[in-house]
Amino acid sequence: MSERTAPGSGARVLVVDDDPTVAEVVTGYLERAGFAVEHAADGSDGLRRAEERWPDLVVLDLMLPGLDGLEVCRRLRGHGPVPVIMLTARGDEEDRITGLEVGADDYVTKPFSPRELVLRVESVLRRSRAATAGEPPEMLRAGELTVDPATRRATRAGAELALTLREFDLLAHFLRHPGRAHSREDLMRRVWGWDFGDLSTVTVHVRRLRAKIEDDPARPALIQTVWGVGYRFEPHHAQERTV
Repeated sequence: MSERTAPGSGARVLVVDDDPTVAEVVTGYLERAGFAVEHAADGSDGLRRAEERWPDLVVLDLMLPGLDGLEVCRRLRGHGPVPVIMLTARGDEEDRITGLEVGADDYVTKPFSPRELVLRVESVLRRSRAATAGEPPEMLRAGELTVDPATRRATRAGAELALTLREFDLLAHFLRHPGRAHSREDLMRRVWGWDFGDLSTVTVHVRRLRAKIEDDPARPALIQTVWGVGYRFEPHHAQERTV
């Protein structure tokens, strides 16, 4: 029987955390899962290391000396697309949502199970790599919106949309299933690949996506709320852009 390939083979993960104990545990678990791990003890060092060698994923602590995790996440997003999983010792929901608002793809609250973190990392990377595996996926279109899963590029009226990993996957899922009502639980399973998790993650990503594709995010026409159910994508409104 052939040797089983480690799930993290070939993927580089940058861990940015000022707590040496947490960093050691996280690094150890990720390395045993087959990832190549680099550690930075503060935000400035994390940005420097990311610029020197762009990682496949960043595990980022919210509370960092100097530049905090939110600012680091903002600056990473300014340099290019990279999945971010944010670590936070705070239990306040507002802090978690703020992390998602600035572009984190997921968060894990301390204290956490290192094995759960590894599973989250594997899940995020698996979805980011899915577009390059197998047959080239079909181009998705709805009015002025175009999504190319093969290159992971999305445009509106020819202008490229700056989407995070999860925002892209969420938009692609909506375009693949126009007119269908989706519960937040269903979106979490199909887009995030999880059967567990905080459903506010879905809510925040829908809000961020609306801000990027709707004429008026406060009165969304494309991604409509279905009260008591979840959300529905209405493709015919994609052709009714206001001037």
